[in-house]
Amino acid sequence: MNRSESKYFNTAKKMDEALVSLLEVKDFAYITVSEICKIAGVNRSTFYLHYETLGDLLEETTRYLINDFRAYFPQKDVDLTTALKGGEEQKLNFITEQYLYPYLSYIMDHRWVFSAALSNIGTLGFDRVFRRMYEQVFEPILAHFGYSEVRRPYVIQYYLNGVTAIVTLWLKNGCKESIEEIADTIEECIFGRKPWMSFVLE
Repeated sequence: MNRSESKYFNTAKKMDEALVSLLEVKDFAYITVSEICKIAGVNRSTFYLHYETLGDLLEETTRYLINDFRAYFPQKDVDLTTALKGGEEQKLNFITEQYLYPYLSYIMDHRWVFSAALSNIGTLGFDRVFRRMYEQVFEPILAHFGYSEVRRPYVIQYYLNGVTAIVTLWLKNGCKESIEEIADTIEECIFGRKPWMSFVLE
């Protein structure tokens, strides 16, 4: 990346972050270009050099948040097809330190981003991301474990809403508890207390 590309990227990043900070306090429909420019420290001509509309900025901001979030996770993705066919069920468990620690680390490091994301899931398009994750990841896993097509949406809602509720309360409390404590809490809520969980998994 050359100097001009770096400057362009940094300016875009400032506007992404300005939009997220505004989404914490108001709906997208009421956000103006002037507000974005003021918070990002740029003028209107710079905004329109990057985007035609606020909708373009919103689309880029969603990509920015998702890519930033993904960067916290292990680079090697689970090969679902191989795991499902090979009977490697342990690789299909995402409620583990391997996934919970990066997830919770991102939340702790970007509290303001995640607070805005939680209250603007539909606006930022995260609902589409979750739907895609359900169709491509969770749906085949639940099918593999014998859940009927009718029950699968209910099961995944139970997991996703339970984890989200714990994280939301953690954010509200200022992330006072450690990542390890919250990860243990999530695991215990899903699998039961550890001695019982160890007995089941052996």
